[in-house]
Amino acid sequence: MSDTPAFEERLRTVARERYHDRHPFNIRMHQGELTPDELRRWIANRFHYQRHIPVKDALITAKLDTPALRRMWLRRIQDHDGTVEGEGGIERWLRLGEAAGLDRSRLLAGHDVLPGVRLAVDGYVNFCRLRPPLEAVAASLTELSAPDIMRTRVGAFERHYRWIDGDGLAYFRTRETQGRRDSREALELVLSWARTEEDRERAVAALSFKCDVLWSLLDAVDHADPKEGP
Repeated sequence: MSDTPAFEERLRTVARERYHDRHPFNIRMHQGELTPDELRRWIANRFHYQRHIPVKDALITAKLDTPALRRMWLRRIQDHDGTVEGEGGIERWLRLGEAAGLDRSRLLAGHDVLPGVRLAVDGYVNFCRLRPPLEAVAASLTELSAPDIMRTRVGAFERHYRWIDGDGLAYFRTRETQGRRDSREALELVLSWARTEEDRERAVAALSFKCDVLWSLLDAVDHADPKEGP
């Protein structure tokens, strides 16, 4: 369609201008201003989001109507869950927590997850459960901005948080490459599926919603009582 480039630019603009790299908490993180307790609180609460990524991707996979699409999206689940025990993005996040001094069993138990974080994550999972494939996939397009924040984050951790062992940063390094691949595939789907103006508006709204989810998660962490957390 002749207006496809304009639609793509709308999506990229939302991902660029509303992504959570602009949140004050992320800015403080990347400038090296977080205390160890603040960083641990973020790691513990962000893990609640990370562990639900394969859950939402399983819900999306079930909506796809061809084997090729399901195989493509299934890879995302494998990226996070791994294909064998001890591999995958969730395992790498647990190792980040351990490098920061957090207990693995406590992370898995979710004792330190804030109510606002639970609400944000539940909202996203339910969105992917209830909305049609176009919107569920469009919501994932925050990954258009993810590779850049991963690169920035690795540099910030290496400069400012040297008390965290470098091996704990493997999640960020891996996601830079995976995020570029995933966002490219999802963008191609959304551009091909959104055939009407109503479709395009729904896709933009879905991406905006996902940006709100990530922002709300950081709001909860940023404004938590210091006594709440690991």
